[in-house]
Amino acid sequence: MLGAALLEGKEMHHPIFARQAEDFLVATLCLWRVTHLIGVEEGPFRLTARLRVRAGDGFFGGLLDCFYCLSVWFAIPLALLIGDGWTQRLLLWPALSGTACLLEQGTKRIDLPGVFEETKE
Repeated sequence: MLGAALLEGKEMHHPIFARQAEDFLVATLCLWRVTHLIGVEEGPFRLTARLRVRAGDGFFGGLLDCFYCLSVWFAIPLALLIGDGWTQRLLLWPALSGTACLLEQGTKRIDLPGVFEETKE
């Protein structure tokens, strides 16, 4: 089978898992986690917070403060890793980023107006 695919000049998919759906799911979760760590959280020993402060207010500082921007750029290597051919890789790039953005929206805490929560002091 491998020989036949090589003879035909077709690129074979070398998945991390048995199915591409699993590749997509794991890649999306990894993308969300890394993007959230770099763009939102303080990180271990406040490392990512210090990184964002050092980046300043310029292009890279703005990039590190925007979850959606980071997800677009961090999705590129994942799309290259799990995609099968350039067409699929180009389609996976925004799909991974978009799914990570949906996860971010779904996991954000929403403060509802008119709802009072007593804080413990």
